[in-house]
Amino acid sequence: MLNKFPEHIRSFVMRSGHITDAQRNTRERLLPVWGITYRPEPIDFKETFGREGKNILEIGFGMGETTAEIAQAHPDWNILGAEVYKPGVGALLGRIERLGIKNIRIIEHDAVEILTHMLADESLDAIHIYFPDPWPKKRHHKRRLIQPWLVALLCKKLKQGAVLHMATDWPDYAEQMLDVCQASPDLMNTVSHGYAPRPDWRPLTKFESRGLRLGNPVADLLFQKK
Repeated sequence: MLNKFPEHIRSFVMRSGHITDAQRNTRERLLPVWGITYRPEPIDFKETFGREGKNILEIGFGMGETTAEIAQAHPDWNILGAEVYKPGVGALLGRIERLGIKNIRIIEHDAVEILTHMLADESLDAIHIYFPDPWPKKRHHKRRLIQPWLVALLCKKLKQGAVLHMATDWPDYAEQMLDVCQASPDLMNTVSHGYAPRPDWRPLTKFESRGLRLGNPVADLLFQKK
């Protein structure tokens, strides 16, 4: 069967960032506890989290600061994080242990394959994609994650009325995201037009705060599945 997705598009960039001994040890110790092994079959959220709840997918959680804050603020949410950056996985697992967080599970794998094979259609109450790689050079824009085919896939996994929430600090990427989402027949903007105010559930990161001080605008996009 032919792959219907562009081969070169992945939900991540394989960065060679240094992983500390603490991150490595924490990842090795806690990923078997809070991680889910990738497998090409749909997961059962109730079984995975041991309860019913709002099912949230976060694609690319980086070092996990925002994910941990959201999980603490919304203990009734079941948060599934997709990330391949090993230092970030180790860092989030460390936060889970230190803060006693119980409502996060991690899949260390490409989110496109997770969406395609591990998530049932209409199983998610929200998808969060915060500050994806902007691929700033024009010749690399085709590598950006937010493309019509990806948004179509995301919409399949969202329940009716569920929310796709994205954020970026690259103005031209924000415009691309807005154009792609507005062109989707399955989505409607939660504001009358353009970008939305940052909702309370998305914490302001240190990186974002520094960017705002330097005058870098941040765009939040909130679209709801029809």
